[in-house]
Amino acid sequence: QCTYLEVEQAERTHAVGLSRPAWLWGAEMGANEHGVCIGNEAVWGREEVGDDEALLGMDLVRLGLERADTAEKALTVIVDLLEKYGQGGNCMESHMAFTYYNSFLIADRKEAWVLETSGKYWAAEKVEGGVRNISNQLSITTKIDREHPELKEYAKSKGWWDGKKEFDFAATYSYVDTARMTTSRGRYCEGYKLLNKHKGSITSEIMMEILRDKESGINMEGGFMTTGSMVSVLPQNPDLPCIHFFTGTPDPARSVFKPFIFVPNITQLLKTSSPTFGQDDPVKKQPRFQSKPDRRHELYKKHESAAVVMGTIEEKGKKKNMLKEIQQLEKQKISEMESILQNGRLDINQVVNLFSQCVDEELKIY
Repeated sequence: QCTYLEVEQAERTHAVGLSRPAWLWGAEMGANEHGVCIGNEAVWGREEVGDDEALLGMDLVRLGLERADTAEKALTVIVDLLEKYGQGGNCMESHMAFTYYNSFLIADRKEAWVLETSGKYWAAEKVEGGVRNISNQLSITTKIDREHPELKEYAKSKGWWDGKKEFDFAATYSYVDTARMTTSRGRYCEGYKLLNKHKGSITSEIMMEILRDKESGINMEGGFMTTGSMVSVLPQNPDLPCIHFFTGTPDPARSVFKPFIFVPNITQLLKTSSPTFGQDDPVKKQPRFQSKPDRRHELYKKHESAAVVMGTIEEKGKKKNMLKEIQQLEKQKISEMESILQNGRLDINQVVNLFSQCVDEELKIY
């Protein structure tokens, strides 16, 4: 059972850690026990987005993680489901419709892919090195390593491509001037610049800094708030564990990136899991979204009240102390994770509660 549709069950699914909007089934980003990570972004182009309910891009993130043990297999899972069920439906818990197509960043220990879609059509680029980012625009140009079998024919039939000049996916399927993509101001360009600045020396800490950057628009404020952030370290040595840092709270500038490692016997992460309402959920009933239940988990509630304190001028001293404690806790966790990667030693009994313990420490600060 996905957000709006049911799809056939897989014979076997993998353990996943998901950062998801509380009202839906899928996730904005996440990782699985095999070190596969997927994140998605909203994209728009020439193909109009219909109102029909199908699979959300966020459903596809979760299905890819649950059903694939490598990045390329996850890509295949997503495009096969896209072909069979299509994508679409309201992406916001509101009777105001907000719809879009999706781009995906998919990585494992050995390789990474960018997958971008327009309706049922898609193009995928294998990342061969350096840095790569996605944002709210199509960004695959002429390097296409896998594609929908009718991708070019469809573009020709719509009059978007003459069949003669070199095929450029972003230019053909959207209105993007691909020559200016990395120089025109916008989240994609700003992300590209920040990653390039640190190319060859990116650490988990630098990645967190980039995700906290407000000037670039990567950490959003205004109409939308950045609601969750995630950084993953995927060692190429299979003997070392993959480490995933999740905030589980809005605005990474005042959140702790908490480490998570897949080991057996992890219990449900109760303090960061939103309540579920089953068939009584207003999302499940037609017409949808007639009311909004309180979906906040414990950490979210505490984080929210701490944010109020941090936002008031009179509480400046408290804000400073709280931010300092948040930063210290995060630094401590990062150095603990670095020593695991350097020593190659993992105490499973300690790691099983790694994330939960960090949540408890963060709650104490709030």
